[in-house]
Amino acid sequence: MTQAAPPPNSGAPQHFPVVVVGAGPAGLTVGNILRAASVDCLVLETETREFIEQRPRAGVIEEWAVRGLEKRGLARNLLDRAELHTACEFRFDGERYRFPYGELTGSHHFVYPQPLLVTDLVREYADVRGGQIRFGVRDVRVHDIDTDRPTVSYTCPQTGEHRVVHCDFVAGCDGARGVTRAALPPERVRVARHDYGIGWLALLAEAPPSADCVLFGCHAKGFAGQMPRSPEVTRYYLQCPPGDDPENWPHERVWAELQERLGASGVPPLTEGRLIEKRVLDMHDYVVEPMVFGRLFLAGDAAHLAAPIAAKGMNLALHDAFLLGDALVACLTGGDDSGLGGYAQACLRRVWDYQEFSQWLSEVYHGTAAGDPFRAGTALARLRRLFTSPAAAAAFAEQYLGTAARY
Repeated sequence: MTQAAPPPNSGAPQHFPVVVVGAGPAGLTVGNILRAASVDCLVLETETREFIEQRPRAGVIEEWAVRGLEKRGLARNLLDRAELHTACEFRFDGERYRFPYGELTGSHHFVYPQPLLVTDLVREYADVRGGQIRFGVRDVRVHDIDTDRPTVSYTCPQTGEHRVVHCDFVAGCDGARGVTRAALPPERVRVARHDYGIGWLALLAEAPPSADCVLFGCHAKGFAGQMPRSPEVTRYYLQCPPGDDPENWPHERVWAELQERLGASGVPPLTEGRLIEKRVLDMHDYVVEPMVFGRLFLAGDAAHLAAPIAAKGMNLALHDAFLLGDALVACLTGGDDSGLGGYAQACLRRVWDYQEFSQWLSEVYHGTAAGDPFRAGTALARLRRLFTSPAAAAAFAEQYLGTAARY
């Protein structure tokens, strides 16, 4: 597909070997890998630097992903400041059941909120490694991606000038609603989508965590979750109807539901606090195939979305970025294009593995509230099996930590 030619450029055309569209974890990781290999690239981001460094997002990073960041010199602050989690706790039938996955596997999770990681990656890319980045750009478009001379155009926010950048490759890391995914020809794209038919009310509370680990409440009134973010701030989730209005959930109702759904025999009430974020997420997954078209390579949410059910989204984005960054370096510095040729296949193996686990875990979380006695019974059977079968526990721990997916 060749898009219409861009409007005349009011500035001198530039050339970069790679243009990265989107400054999230995937785009910034790709940019840092390129700069470490002395490959020039340009990162384009529609938001401001302040916005992306404060935008609340995921916080759970799997150990293999942290080791990948560490290998590339991108984990110094993370390793110093992140919390380590070695267990989670399920609460159902009025009881609490601690699941010590660290003891079972020798591995753990890192809890490091995405805004902190993005701040680290921006600083390393722009301030330390001298990478070029443009914030607040408008009207980003990609052109001629099915040729060996693709271009990316955008409007400069400071001057209003239309600028065109020539490149060899485009990394599309601008999320589900970004322009790079939309640039794929519709007749050549398959989007596999799964809707769970439920919503999660996502909450940030100015309150310390009420337990030293993640809590999963599987309750007849709906799922509830506690995800520690820091000693002062806690992420909570409440199952709700899809498309629900956050205004239907005032402070008192939120805390009453959390207390009930996460309550268990012998545990103190949750520590309550002011709610500083409240939004409804409709639970769905999708996978875009192909992830590659011509000289455009998608990564992260531009290529696939995993609902936060299993906390896999940021980890998949980092996995894509490691593979894409390394493959671009090999091609541009050594003429080896085998990594680019195998990029999509290598990414999708892990993507589909994580999607399957998220779907399985959704039934554990939500089956008890389905209004169907059969689904409720099978969901409870799965939960009990985790605490009675060593084989089931080991399999769950591997998938929960991502250690089973060695690609």
